Amino acid sequence: MFKKQEAGGDFKDVETVIGPSVKVKGNFNSKGNIIVEGAMEGSLKTGGNVFAGDQSKITANIDAGEVCINGDVNGNIKTKGYLKVGSTAKITGDIECKSLIVQEGAVLNGKCQMTTPDKEGSKNKEE
Repeated sequence: MFKKQEAGGDFKDVETVIGPSVKVKGNFNSKGNIIVEGAMEGSLKTGGNVFAGDQSKITANIDAGEVCINGDVNGNIKTKGYLKVGSTAKITGDIECKSLIVQEGAVLNGKCQMTTPDKEGSKNKEE
């Protein structure tokens, strides 16, 4: 479906695939990697990674380890690692990530907040 290099992360062990003809509505929780090629509405939370294909239509907040977006997302994105925004991506929402990659042609409308490494984040919480 896609190569590891195209996704920009470790999507070797995919647990869930939402195919192009599938529409998911509701809160989706997982611990593994997820590929979204279809439509999603609600929320998407996983301890793994999320890859959204160029035909995907996501109206949901996304909370994941690492995220690669190539389709349309209307919602906030929070990652523990990186967010890669592909050239065909259109994101409307705020993002929070440790690192951000935006390819030419991508559309990103929202606020961006870069998070600090875990050690500093833990320190700040204790203060």
